[in-house]
Amino acid sequence: MKLIGTKGRGAAQTAQILSALERRGGAALDSVLPAVRRIVADVRRRGDRSMLRYAAQFDGLAGAEALRITPQEMAAAWKSLDPALRGALETAAKQIRGFAERQMPTSFSMSPVRGLKTGQLVRSLNSVGCYVPSGRHPLPSTLLMTAIPAQVAGVERIVAVSPKPAPETLAAAHLLGIKEFYRLGGAHAVAALAYGTATIPRVDKIVGPGNLYVTAAKRLVSFDCAIDMLAGPTEIVVTSDHGSAAGISADLVAQAEHDPEALAIFVTTRADLANEVIAETKVRSRENPIARQSLDRYGLVILAADVDEARSITNLLAPEHLTVDDASDIKWVENAGSVFVGRWSAQPMGDYISGPNHTLPTGGMARVRGGLSVYDFVKLITVQEYSQDALHKLGPHAALLAEAEGLVGHAQSIRTRLRGRKSSKGRSRG
Repeated sequence: MKLIGTKGRGAAQTAQILSALERRGGAALDSVLPAVRRIVADVRRRGDRSMLRYAAQFDGLAGAEALRITPQEMAAAWKSLDPALRGALETAAKQIRGFAERQMPTSFSMSPVRGLKTGQLVRSLNSVGCYVPSGRHPLPSTLLMTAIPAQVAGVERIVAVSPKPAPETLAAAHLLGIKEFYRLGGAHAVAALAYGTATIPRVDKIVGPGNLYVTAAKRLVSFDCAIDMLAGPTEIVVTSDHGSAAGISADLVAQAEHDPEALAIFVTTRADLANEVIAETKVRSRENPIARQSLDRYGLVILAADVDEARSITNLLAPEHLTVDDASDIKWVENAGSVFVGRWSAQPMGDYISGPNHTLPTGGMARVRGGLSVYDFVKLITVQEYSQDALHKLGPHAALLAEAEGLVGHAQSIRTRLRGRKSSKGRSRG
């Protein structure tokens, strides 16, 4: 890990580094966009034929008959799983489901003016595609994190896709009762979900993380099919003056082992703690080649001038995962995907079992959105109903606003009804 400071001779370089980190994001996608564009267009145009060709080429699919995973395969994977791991999956699912249920928005109706009813309807999406990576590591946790909030929201059709899914992922699918699961990955899977083929009908929204090709494909289809977010390599920031070097470095290594491109940063005002974390992280990553590669290339320890500057830097970074010292720190956190408070809150607990979703914004997108939630799987439909008296009370104001905007037809629509009220009163007097 590299140590940089905001004071002294290296201050200018530190400012440049922080400026570049603030602007990090989807630049890496540009390198794969031409290839992804061809794949997406090909699957959109030729459907199953192209999808299966790419699945054979990139996913090693043996044949079209192997594309769809049967309920029997998922049940067999669940049965063969170690009982302790089955219990862990059940516990994780319960935690995730409980949090999503608490998060679920509700319909409501209110009457801000006598005779006017306004309200909100909560309606689920009809169908979603859950992308579950299966490259370096099997990720049954990602299936739990994407499918369970969709189930809680009431989505009827949940489609899972994963290239070469591990037995643990198939077992998780059985646990959740997933009925539609395909051995499919990459840009061709995203295209199939977005546009549909003879075998895979299109979905309304695609969620879940993936590699550069998956993320680029999601960006390309996003005008035709809704997506959750463009997720890049995982990120961790620990901002601490009181944590232990062992705990801090353990979390940095844990997130860094996801990907050689992962971003791991420690922000502190204490030079002694900064050097301890660097030394401890080096030892802990010695036998972890992916983490070591990530930390060597992108690992940073930022020595801030004071506590306020450390907090400002943290919010500027808008990290996916953030660890702070104690509950009092929550009040200054403005930008973060998920916050972990105190020495006992190991970040990997959030990856698996705490309950809040681990599908989180990266690349600084925590400035504008949070992690995946039930809100990603519902529509909030507003409703308004006027009585004649309520229209008479508010209509003239609305008509004046319409006329101020030069929208004469808007004003006439309102005034027609207002005149109708007067004429009806006149008739009743006669």
